[in-house]
Amino acid sequence: MKARTPRDGTLPALPLDSRGRPCSVAASLQAVGEKWALLAVREISFGNHRFGAIARNTGAPRDVLTVRLRHLETIGVLVRRQYSEHPPRFEYHLTEAGRDLLVVLTTLRAWGDRWLVDEPPAVFTHSCGEELDMVHSCRHCGREVVSDDLRLRVSSPGWDAHGPV
Repeated sequence: MKARTPRDGTLPALPLDSRGRPCSVAASLQAVGEKWALLAVREISFGNHRFGAIARNTGAPRDVLTVRLRHLETIGVLVRRQYSEHPPRFEYHLTEAGRDLLVVLTTLRAWGDRWLVDEPPAVFTHSCGEELDMVHSCRHCGREVVSDDLRLRVSSPGWDAHGPV
């Protein structure tokens, strides 16, 4: 296994599975792609910072949730802040890396609303007052990005679009 360090160096390096195509999607899933981890991030983003509320609202087993929260803290997605000294109690807050995951959760939510549920169980509104309808746009040209517009340029040595070369 190889370790990778992000370009900005803000998150600790994670060992990556060397099997298969080098891929940021695989690295991201290895770091945060487990159900209870993403649901914990969701709850914290909703303002539920204490363990009991996170456990209740995710339905995660408490022992599993403890491990996931520690992992998210270790990789720099969460920080623990003490809110009581006697007894010592902590709450969880998203770091910049954790807040950056919210666009991923928003995209997953939109996909689930479209393809998996009859009626969305929650709706977000934007600060403009309208219901949120996320689009991806190219920072360079400003146009909306759709899958047909994308072209792959493989930069991993020894790989092309079809696999190892």
